[in-house]
Amino acid sequence: MQLSSLDYALIIGFFAIVLTIGIVVSKRSGKNTAEYFLSGRSMPWWLLGFSMVATTFSTDTPNLVTDIVRNNGVSGNWVWWAFLLTGLLTVFVYAKLWRKSEVLTDMEFYELRYGGKPAKFLRGFRSIYLGLFFNIITLAAVHLAAIKIGGIMLGLSSVQTLLIGGVITVTFSAIGGFRGVVYTDFVLFFAAMIGAIWASYYLVNLPEVGGITQLINHENVAGKLSILPDFSDTEALIAILIIPLAVQWWSSWYPGAEPGGGGYIAQRMLAAKNENHAVASTFFFNIMHYALRPWPWILVALASLVVYPDIASIHEAFPHIEESKLGHDLAYSAMLTKLPSGLLGLVLASLGAAYMSTISTQLNWGSSYLVNDFYKQTVRKDASEKELVNIGRLSTVVLMVASAILALLLNNAIQLFEILLMFGAGTGLVYILRWFWWRINAWSEISVMFAAAFVSLFLTFSDASETLFGYTDAAGVFVPGALPGWSRFIVIVLVVTAVWLVATLLTPPEKKEVLYSFYKKTQPGGPGWRKIVNQARAEDTAIVDGGKKWTVPSGILAMLLGCVLVYGCMFATGNWIYGNYGLASGLTAAVVVAALLLARVWKSLKGDIL
Repeated sequence: MQLSSLDYALIIGFFAIVLTIGIVVSKRSGKNTAEYFLSGRSMPWWLLGFSMVATTFSTDTPNLVTDIVRNNGVSGNWVWWAFLLTGLLTVFVYAKLWRKSEVLTDMEFYELRYGGKPAKFLRGFRSIYLGLFFNIITLAAVHLAAIKIGGIMLGLSSVQTLLIGGVITVTFSAIGGFRGVVYTDFVLFFAAMIGAIWASYYLVNLPEVGGITQLINHENVAGKLSILPDFSDTEALIAILIIPLAVQWWSSWYPGAEPGGGGYIAQRMLAAKNENHAVASTFFFNIMHYALRPWPWILVALASLVVYPDIASIHEAFPHIEESKLGHDLAYSAMLTKLPSGLLGLVLASLGAAYMSTISTQLNWGSSYLVNDFYKQTVRKDASEKELVNIGRLSTVVLMVASAILALLLNNAIQLFEILLMFGAGTGLVYILRWFWWRINAWSEISVMFAAAFVSLFLTFSDASETLFGYTDAAGVFVPGALPGWSRFIVIVLVVTAVWLVATLLTPPEKKEVLYSFYKKTQPGGPGWRKIVNQARAEDTAIVDGGKKWTVPSGILAMLLGCVLVYGCMFATGNWIYGNYGLASGLTAAVVVAALLLARVWKSLKGDIL
């Protein structure tokens, strides 16, 4: 396809702005590791909130949503919509605890919560496990989406796409640090949202689609519109809705939706001015992420079913695309090729924005683990701040190169989503309980991490997996197993949970000095710490701030009201679009009521953490 001079001007101008921001803040960001990775803990809630939203709007996200909608309909998105519960639990329960901990990274938390050699091992190993290996997988998914966009829209090879996008992104990420990432995220957010919304409006109104009314009545689309799965289809109901809402959200670790908070979300909470800014930023992020953003992508995905009803039609329209990269996720990029000059440049710039935002965040976050939690702890304990910043910049480049190589070997977005989800299955409960149950120790986390990896691999790729859950034979026919396919996730969670509980109860608890210190600093409260609090009082050791009440019950109430508010916004928006005005009006009223009740609960929570 041909780009006009206006398109090129928009794209080049946008990248120039991003690089300029990185250069301007580079001197300040390079002062020390606190500046390079947390911007001196001085960030306001709104800036961090926009940064979280921009980071999770990656080039692979619309591709993933398109893949889901084309295969399983709109309701298939519950596989990630369910993580709203995780996000709001972090908002109203864990955000203030993370900010109180005052650690530089969430890996540093391990030596605050646990003690001795197991804590040191856990911190060092997970910094490599998450900061290097898991991070490279996540980065590769974003690169893969960029490759598909570059191939479809610009006719670029995989290597050309990675070289162009990668060099610019890694340059500003390495020199600008976290401050550069957050400042550019603010610009990237607006570019990405304007591009996505405008593109969806234009594409839905293409002559071959015919507008929203014809779209929702089209035979290829009508069966894909429901926000909830078909309740008469038990298999789909369990797999798409029940498991994500009943089990997945609390039991599975997934980047950006970690139970109890973690990863780059925790990095932003730790960079906030104070606890209230940490809470406000994460709540703002969850509203924007779930209530506002999905519908432009969903509409384009539905429209693509009219224009490109199957993979064969995509391949016919774009014969130069490598067969290994063909998939339903390509339909999003294919639709964007129909945009006019000017809008095309804006959308390409917005996709570049989405790519750069996520990549820069993942690079800075992963680098913070490798520098603060591995290099500084195990390689050079006496390293100067300047050396640590330089190592951070070097590790940024290494992560970029390694993830780009992996991206060249992958096929589609849903592939990586499912791998990451499986590897995190069963681990979430430990990350939730470690704040509120004194008996959780370092061995709990070590055992759950290795058990999740081993059990997931065994129950996904072994012969036993085929016997238990079935398989698809060479002819493409599914051969049933002893258990339904949807039960695989539940079996993994049950086995992994049993392993870490046994490991916890068979190993000694953390030393009382470690537990006293952790409680005094973070004030988690609750019945899970009653034994330790009573023990400290008996020893006349002050670890409790008597002026504060336990806010978790109010936090859980706020979480539930927040779910009504956000899901209500999301469902109301969908029904307004579909023309179901009666239902949309009722949902909008429920949103208003939930917002008013939440405001009252939040006011009491803010008073308790000021």
